[in-house]
Amino acid sequence: MIDDYETIDGFLAHGTADVEEAVRKAAATEIMPRFCRLAAHEIDEKNGPHDLVTDADRNAEAYLTEVLSRLLPGSVVVGEEAVHANPVTYEALRGEAPVWIVDPVDGTRQFVHGDPGFCTLVALAQGGVVRASWTYAPALDRLATAVRGKGALLDGERLRAGSPAAGRDLEVATSHPDYTTDAEKRALLGLWTDGVRPRPCGSAGLEYLHIAQGLLDATAFSWEAAWDHAAGLLLVEEAGGATLTLTGEPFRITGGNALPFTAARDEATARRVVELLSGAA
Repeated sequence: MIDDYETIDGFLAHGTADVEEAVRKAAATEIMPRFCRLAAHEIDEKNGPHDLVTDADRNAEAYLTEVLSRLLPGSVVVGEEAVHANPVTYEALRGEAPVWIVDPVDGTRQFVHGDPGFCTLVALAQGGVVRASWTYAPALDRLATAVRGKGALLDGERLRAGSPAAGRDLEVATSHPDYTTDAEKRALLGLWTDGVRPRPCGSAGLEYLHIAQGLLDATAFSWEAAWDHAAGLLLVEEAGGATLTLTGEPFRITGGNALPFTAARDEATARRVVELLSGAA
């Protein structure tokens, strides 16, 4: 149990290991026992057949909400399932209190279908700035962490996104068409050009990790939900990458972004993707 800290910096100096323990325990007790074992009554649709929720999502979020708010007294939790139940909860991102941003199972569709490409995402923010993040892929047992100004790690090893090799097509993971407006669809069509290889995205959290690893060049996403992006955007930034919205500004977790937006291995790649999106918009 962590003692009361007066500042978020004090917490980050001593409490990150306790967050890692909480994330791993949520996965071990609520997520992995249901992986490849979900019964039909444990799966529900939220906003359509591609937007699923399971008992693993609900129970893992409940566990993390209880533990994380206790680890950092005075903090609040913005979790995907809690916001679905009560959208007003999202407003905490614009407040002054430290905020835990939680996606208990990012990639629920993959989880439901027995695909290991899902993860648990936790970020700690204050005043709209993400200060730390944890990305845990329990089926792969891989944990990526980032603390603002201190770099990004994967299983304890430093992450460096690097830059795409000259002359090679850019691989860009893009939003599913079900989650795009007509205008966003037109913008994304700009990626279907020579020198770019777009593909549908999987778990957003794992796509961000792939950028931080240098395995994926960029993303082009058209939705703003902070639980999908906060952890990964800090991971990419601390690995040397960049993020830009359609107007050339950094993505804000508090919302109001010009969409689609990109995260990329370096600034030059981010600007190229935005130029392609803007040219087709």
